[in-house]
Amino acid sequence: MNLFVFGLGYSASHFVARHRDRFERVWATVRTPEKAAAVNAAPGGVEAFVFTGEKLQEAAAEALAQADALIVSIPPGPQGDVVLAAAREAVAGAPRLGWIAYLSTVGVYGDHGGAWVDENAPLNPSQGRTRQRVVAEEAWLALGRETGKAVQIFRLAGIYGPGGRSPLGKLLRGEAQRIVKPGQVFNRIHVEDIAAALAASLARPSPGAIYNVSDDEPAPPQDVVAYAAELAGVAPPPEVPFEEADLPPMARSFYADNRRVSNRRLREELGVTLAYPTYREGIAALARTELAGRN
Repeated sequence: MNLFVFGLGYSASHFVARHRDRFERVWATVRTPEKAAAVNAAPGGVEAFVFTGEKLQEAAAEALAQADALIVSIPPGPQGDVVLAAAREAVAGAPRLGWIAYLSTVGVYGDHGGAWVDENAPLNPSQGRTRQRVVAEEAWLALGRETGKAVQIFRLAGIYGPGGRSPLGKLLRGEAQRIVKPGQVFNRIHVEDIAAALAASLARPSPGAIYNVSDDEPAPPQDVVAYAAELAGVAPPPEVPFEEADLPPMARSFYADNRRVSNRRLREELGVTLAYPTYREGIAALARTELAGRN
């Protein structure tokens, strides 16, 4: 089995690292020649091509034609999905391609006032980027219906994991804030559990399926930072009311939506048991490695 990845970012890289032995060959796109050179020189056995959203390189198109599985983790732009714009015919015509995973976001649900949502909940995206995601999801599902290829949508919650990409990492860098907006909760998902969800789907393709990839416990962000501080043995940052918080526009926009995301379908239909069902298990695991050797 061969794998092609559009956008070798954090989540896709982790999946490849965890499941490289499932694939005879792995190809992936990156945004710069420097990143391509680094990936090609690394020992992971991934062959990288530069893709900036324009025409697909001939070598990349030839590789895609040999792929059995495809992961798409490049976000859409104002003009639509850049992968479909550049490579729809190549994807549709790939003779061996039977499984396509489109990585989306739970942001497509928009604000539900803190209520629980599942994959059947109405989509009410409140931001331009999440409205673009809704359009891109439908475009990929339409391609699946037209070609018979098994397209699955994975709506990811807030991603965290090793390498400093977590509330603990922000705390250790002095960047964490305890922002309080009464009633606000967020779901999260450890990158390891994203990889597990993709692997389970690859073993059991389901054309047109949509999965929420989220943890079991949506929680207030200030509680998560306080827990990370407790594990690190430091005083938590002071609580800051949301209205007074110094946040860039992108970070502030996340607080516009409040919902609790159910992962029941992921557990029951794909049989995924989360390694990190809440932020506590996930941050504790990170603490065991990222705090090692610190005073």
